[in-house]
Amino acid sequence: MSAHPLSRRTVLRGAALVPAAGLGAAACAPPDDGRAEGPAEPVELGAAEAVPKGGAEIFREHHVVVSRSEEGEYRAFSAVCTHRSCPLHKIKGTVSTCTCHGSRFDVTTGEVLQGPAVAPLTELDVSADGGRLVARPRPA
Repeated sequence: MSAHPLSRRTVLRGAALVPAAGLGAAACAPPDDGRAEGPAEPVELGAAEAVPKGGAEIFREHHVVVSRSEEGEYRAFSAVCTHRSCPLHKIKGTVSTCTCHGSRFDVTTGEVLQGPAVAPLTELDVSADGGRLVARPRPA
């Protein structure tokens, strides 16, 4: 026989915590919406001049980050963390840090600089058509 029987209050408190724990786990689960791969069709991002030489810009509406080399060449990547699909919001220099779990990415190469993410950002094709940036999925 147990020296301390469970009270009704203790059982109800424990039962109340179970759904809350499930919500916390669900918040960290990646959405199944394909965002990590970037846009499924070509999207116009904005003016090509919005991306400074030697810098990068996040186009949040389309979840795309574009960098521009000093020579003027553009590269684009999905601006969604490959760890848990959180959107990248800010760039410092050429590094973007995921605000959800702290993964860091080089937005000029897509490489992971710090985990927990292990996969690089998904690269996209990008062109400056008529002074406007257009990002497209890469052919498979």
